[in-house]
Amino acid sequence: MAGNSAAPGYDRRPLTAVLAANTVSIAGSSLTLIGVPWFVLQTTGSAGRAGIVAFCATLPVVIAAVVVGPVIDRLGRRRVSIASDLVCAVAVAAVPLLHFAGALDFWMLCVLMALSGLVHTPGLTARSVLVPDLAERAGTTMPRAASLLDAVSRGARMLGAALAGVLIAFLGAETVLLLDAATFAVSAALIAAGVRGVRAAEPQRLAPVSVKRYRTELREGYAFLVRTRLLLGITVMVMITNGLDQGWGAVLLPVHAREDLGGPTDLGLLTAVFGGSALLGALLYGAFGDRFPRRVVFAVAFLICGAPRYVVGALVDGTVPLAVTMAAGGLAAGVLNPILTTVIFERVPTELRSRVSGVTMAGVEMTMPLGGLVAGLLVERAGLGHAMLAFGGVYLLATLSPLVFPAWRDMERAPVRDRAGGASEEAAVAAVADRPAGAAGVSSSGPSRPSPAPAGPTPRP
Repeated sequence: MAGNSAAPGYDRRPLTAVLAANTVSIAGSSLTLIGVPWFVLQTTGSAGRAGIVAFCATLPVVIAAVVVGPVIDRLGRRRVSIASDLVCAVAVAAVPLLHFAGALDFWMLCVLMALSGLVHTPGLTARSVLVPDLAERAGTTMPRAASLLDAVSRGARMLGAALAGVLIAFLGAETVLLLDAATFAVSAALIAAGVRGVRAAEPQRLAPVSVKRYRTELREGYAFLVRTRLLLGITVMVMITNGLDQGWGAVLLPVHAREDLGGPTDLGLLTAVFGGSALLGALLYGAFGDRFPRRVVFAVAFLICGAPRYVVGALVDGTVPLAVTMAAGGLAAGVLNPILTTVIFERVPTELRSRVSGVTMAGVEMTMPLGGLVAGLLVERAGLGHAMLAFGGVYLLATLSPLVFPAWRDMERAPVRDRAGGASEEAAVAAVADRPAGAAGVSSSGPSRPSPAPAGPTPRP
């Protein structure tokens, strides 16, 4: 039976290594996601500049995601993950080191954050697309592995956020960034040591590299996404909410903590409350989620975790009401990524997994550069309260789409499996062929990037 650790032929070590690497890396990223905005606000006092840094950090993420799929397949998922973490370690460490030397200009900070965003996405994608193969190798089910992946991500985010608030208050944002650089190095070491001899992690024997071949492979990923209305609807909806979450985590919540709450300690506390509740939500879904209809659970959870925190932040004074709201929102957010991960990997053929994953990641992260930038400009021109209410209103409209558009009903369908264990492209297209045109929806995690956006659900297919 799946999940029996005593069964012959099962090997849990590679899956454990990936989970451990994600835990360390995401905990470190949480330090930066709080430390960098606070560093900018401390040194410049400008919400607009905080938004510019967020823009520079996330625009390369989208660029990398657009083209990364075929590269990962050829170089190998293990190699890409290791190289990504090592480059991120150098880029993040350079920020405090240059600051200590008195040589850090604002444009340098933007460039270093852009470099980190550019190389971080391939590593995250490489690890995420390994999960189905490693789950099978470990003898566990895909929904359980997806829930476990999201649970460790949420737990790491909670731990990192809590530490960030305390460390910034006592040691400064610079020390937080040095710790994040160390976590990237540890993550690289875990993948190097723990994911050996896994066929799915090694380079694929594909046709020689050429511009024509590369464009063909990239086009295959986009064509599959466009023809599969459920995946297209998921991508569009999460694209909108990810941009809003980026504005919340990179600008709105840090400014709110600085001006109206208790500073970095409250910022870390609120983010940790959300992460801890999301961890509990992911664990509960892993244990009991299969008993309930996916679409209903997904829609209700997104409504709870999205708009309420913006409204409470704008209209209610104090840390406690917002903490309660974010606790409820985090509990709901914990179920999102396990559902999305399961639905997507059920429908994407094994041979297209890297390409489709890269395309969906590019889609759901497309608005993230604008999220932080728009939030910063809105705060400076309209005020923090009006900015929060505007973001919350758009969030509410986006999260209604699973209840409105028929394509989302296909969340409940089990696709026809191909021989490799993935859903065939023909079956996935046929499953939605009888749906009306335009049913994909008008509105991802991660982890969450399945790298976490600060304090938001941020599901990412």
